[in-house]
Amino acid sequence: MTSITTTCRDLSELSAAAQTACQLLFQECYNAGIDFVFITETYRSQARQNYLYEQGRTRPGQVVTWTRNSNHTSRRAWDIAVAPPRNLYDISTLSKVGTIAKKLGITWGGSWPAGQYDAPHFEIPTTWKMPNGYKLEGQVVVPTSSAVKVQLIVKDEPQQTEKDDDAMKFTNETTKAAVRDYLKQAVDKKLIDKSHLDKFDAGTLTGGDFEGLKIIIAQRSN
Repeated sequence: MTSITTTCRDLSELSAAAQTACQLLFQECYNAGIDFVFITETYRSQARQNYLYEQGRTRPGQVVTWTRNSNHTSRRAWDIAVAPPRNLYDISTLSKVGTIAKKLGITWGGSWPAGQYDAPHFEIPTTWKMPNGYKLEGQVVVPTSSAVKVQLIVKDEPQQTEKDDDAMKFTNETTKAAVRDYLKQAVDKKLIDKSHLDKFDAGTLTGGDFEGLKIIIAQRSN
């Protein structure tokens, strides 16, 4: 069990929905040119929340939280900060992230009233779903240190091959049978290799293949 003084920055400790929401937020920050923010805390046990609440009240230090009932304990909240050379809690940056969060249905603590205001804090309601028009575009690197920048790793989409794109398709079985017979005769006459007929039977012979074979068959028939 982790100590009440230990900060958890592990994204996997959040609920599945909160993990997705956090990744989406960091992705949209990246797309907006804000790649210098990082996670400072995700899940908190109730014991740690109580410990933080007591700071500045019954325990020395500055007040760091206004409540014992935080969504950090329900795995639906996370805190962020800003990497140097900017201030750790640069309000200009946090406000920009807060504006992005609002579009995503994510609650920003910086929009809460005085006494509850918590600019580094973000959380989702239990009903959160990814809003229409958004998707995770790739692997989102969510930093847990100021030394790492937000990254979006998008894998190259496989190029469509001729086989995928132009495979011969027939709506008329008579036509299909005639083409097969044409190829079969060419194979029997040893004008083309049987592998081409096999491709036709497998449904992988392309229109381009067939046009090329017709030229070869015509040339070798003379």
